[in-house]
Amino acid sequence: MQHTETREASINIRALRAQRDLIDKAAAVRNKTRSDFMLEAACQEAENVLLDRRLFHLKDEEYDAFESAMKAPVGDNPALRKLLTNKAPWES
Repeated sequence: MQHTETREASINIRALRAQRDLIDKAAAVRNKTRSDFMLEAACQEAENVLLDRRLFHLKDEEYDAFESAMKAPVGDNPALRKLLTNKAPWES
């Protein structure tokens, strides 16, 4: 994930020396700075947490719209049909 914006928000964290050393070793393996390594790892985990949500709180009108969308007939999707009929690369 490459961003060209200027970083302007500060995140401060205290760690044990052993934790910092571990992070530094891993960052060096990836040829990254400690900050870049930590930010990338934290953002990846944040995305995983948000994508793994199973419970959604909706207002009544939002739930009705969601339920209608789920009950609506599925339209033809040639791209999806093609994707689902192709073998996975590891099955070839």
